Amino acid sequence: MDSNIGSSVEGSSAMEVTPERSARYGSGIVRKSPRTGKLSCIPDVNISKRPQVGMRFRTVDEAYAFYENYAKLGGFTIRKNTQKMIKGIVTLKYFTCSKEGKKTYQKIDTVNDMDVDNVKGKQCRTRPSIRTGCLASIKVQRLDDMTYKIYSFYEEHNHTLVEEGDYQFLSAARKLSVVQEDFIQNLSKLNIGPVQAFNIMRTHYGGFEEVGATAVDCKNLKRDINAYIGKHDAEMVVSRLMDKKRYLPGFSCEYLNDDKGELRGLFWADEEMKHNYMQFGDVIAFDSTFRSNKYDMVFVPFTGIDNHHKNVTFGAALLASETAESYNWLLSAFKKCYGWETRVVVTDQDPAMKKAIREVFTMSRHQLCMWHIMKKVAEKVGPTLKKDKSFRQRICDIVWTDAIQPEDFEEKWKEIMSDFHLTGNKWLSDMYAIRNDWIPTYYRHENMSGLMRTTSRSESENRFFGQFRSSSHTLVEFISHFETAIESQRYKHRKNDHDTRNTTPDWVTDLNFEREANEIYTRNIFNDLQHELLLGVTESHSMNVEQVGEFIKFSIKDLDVEGSVLREVLFREDDMEIKCSCGRYEQYGVLCRHIFLVLKMSKVETFPKKYVMRRRTRDVVPRKTVMSVKENDEANQTVDGVNKVVREIMIGTEYIVDKLSKDMEKLALYRDKVKGDIAQLDEICGSSQPIQKKDRIATLLGFKQPDKDTVRAPVGIRTKGCGFKKRIKSTFEQVSTKQSRKQRTCGICGSHEHDKRNCDKKTGSKLIKIFSFYVFFQSSAFLSKL
Repeated sequence: MDSNIGSSVEGSSAMEVTPERSARYGSGIVRKSPRTGKLSCIPDVNISKRPQVGMRFRTVDEAYAFYENYAKLGGFTIRKNTQKMIKGIVTLKYFTCSKEGKKTYQKIDTVNDMDVDNVKGKQCRTRPSIRTGCLASIKVQRLDDMTYKIYSFYEEHNHTLVEEGDYQFLSAARKLSVVQEDFIQNLSKLNIGPVQAFNIMRTHYGGFEEVGATAVDCKNLKRDINAYIGKHDAEMVVSRLMDKKRYLPGFSCEYLNDDKGELRGLFWADEEMKHNYMQFGDVIAFDSTFRSNKYDMVFVPFTGIDNHHKNVTFGAALLASETAESYNWLLSAFKKCYGWETRVVVTDQDPAMKKAIREVFTMSRHQLCMWHIMKKVAEKVGPTLKKDKSFRQRICDIVWTDAIQPEDFEEKWKEIMSDFHLTGNKWLSDMYAIRNDWIPTYYRHENMSGLMRTTSRSESENRFFGQFRSSSHTLVEFISHFETAIESQRYKHRKNDHDTRNTTPDWVTDLNFEREANEIYTRNIFNDLQHELLLGVTESHSMNVEQVGEFIKFSIKDLDVEGSVLREVLFREDDMEIKCSCGRYEQYGVLCRHIFLVLKMSKVETFPKKYVMRRRTRDVVPRKTVMSVKENDEANQTVDGVNKVVREIMIGTEYIVDKLSKDMEKLALYRDKVKGDIAQLDEICGSSQPIQKKDRIATLLGFKQPDKDTVRAPVGIRTKGCGFKKRIKSTFEQVSTKQSRKQRTCGICGSHEHDKRNCDKKTGSKLIKIFSFYVFFQSSAFLSKL
């Protein structure tokens, strides 16, 4: 802006200001014309902030920003008006008060222009107008040196100006800052909506007026984001994931389209997921969950158990259908990603999953979820046995245990079926026929067979991801929220690692190998091992010791379990070979109480390293891994750099305020310094160019809008759990609706007590119909003769 300020004000009133003719009101000075008696108002703004004829600006936007700042100080809002362009260049531009012009009314004739579908006629929305015909404005024109000069400035308003405290309600004052938009977007990743985000901001800032926007503006940001995504939803997600696959080492992504270009399947996994699968992928579970996005695509996470005995995600997928073909494609993508099959896959009894696993994971054992099957037992045996405690106890004793042999299970199962007359129950017979797939005793000798026997891990994982997803989310939002959830999961894993390395448990014995075990295992695994050690020392007793070849055989009895059988432990001290008949080590990867008693009796000082499973140790996962992934894009790297600087400034400011919070005098000095920096920044930078909405939303989302769509979002999906998309009515509403319905009446007598099928006058009615038909027939014959 040119520093030379013109002294004349073209078009402004030449009326002199006298004490009798002027008075202050709101942010301006009210004047009364001695000739017409009309009131006008002039903003009371410092002359350095007031437009003057002759002022120059580099661009039209700079002139607009200057007038907009003047309007804010003066208590009114402005808008862009008429312009003149020559060869695409603006040569003349008007900026006027928002109250310029008059409201236009639409002609409505409810008699001759009736809406046939609405008997009440057209309903018009009544909106009050802000237009008063105000003439306040500035006009700029382009000069030969390509700058713009104010050649006209009219400063009088024919309306009162807004007070400083009420300026927040004007539309021009309601604007979300870049930091606020980032704040709202980040909260949305935690499933916190825009209205809740606004309430958090106004509480944090100290009041509604301090936010600078309303809850509607926050919702409008969400609306603009959804409009930006629009029909490009699937294309944006697939493009981003494929870019990661192209530029990031170890990232995998596969997707499936149909002949219409609609997305039917999407699978992805990053480098850390692959590393976790290499260490913990011996047993996995997967299950589909619904209502994760607006298209009703089912979400399928692959879940395992890490070295802290917590859930770990190996990969994730979205499917448009739950057919065997869809699961076949998904498992093929999973196998292609990791290169080898897991030993055990745990799912529910979904037939499509079962078929796909049999066809793709040919080397894996498919294990059915025990919980889902046992849950159905109560439904299949009838209401009487469902309440029978004896039946429930007996069947649970043989199902939820691996301490019996297969032949013992089969014998006791037949006894239960006979005693409760269930030999003819087809469902139970079918479950018995597939007993190898879900009864623990049939796979009790497999390594880590006790690690996962139900899909409860998948159910838990679905609930975990449910905190970050919604049935109204777009695919872009879903992927962003998924990454937030994975980041949370990995943060908890690092926290568990930290607790393991920086805490010391309470010792329960004075044995040296207890201390060694603490240095080997994670905290949760060590707690389980320590519990077994304590039981071995205090609740187990050796009944007999004998030499059997190269081994020493110990017969151990559990003192805390009534009627327990003797456990046999074979121990060879030369190479520390040891094996217990309970099979706990083989099933869970942790030595049992019986072995610990033998080690204590044999005075073994060191922990037997050959029985340390790597998946249970604290060092199986590297401490530093890739935690987040970004596209290999210069623009995104710039955005990340800016966000990092902003975070550093905010953290630094919080640190300073925290240090000065107890000294009001120093805190006030720091506040004054910040205000001075703000004023100096305004003088140096002037009016900044506004950021285009499209560019700002692209920065917020981290997704680019594609030029064309090769992948379309699916439509018309109907999966097993998508529901009917109808609002559930309350009991009161159902009763009210039922009462308001027109009751059926008898077609003969009009009674509400019965219908015409069982009406007492039915016979008479038939006679009347026969007589009417006879009269009609005779009349027709007579007319035909004429």
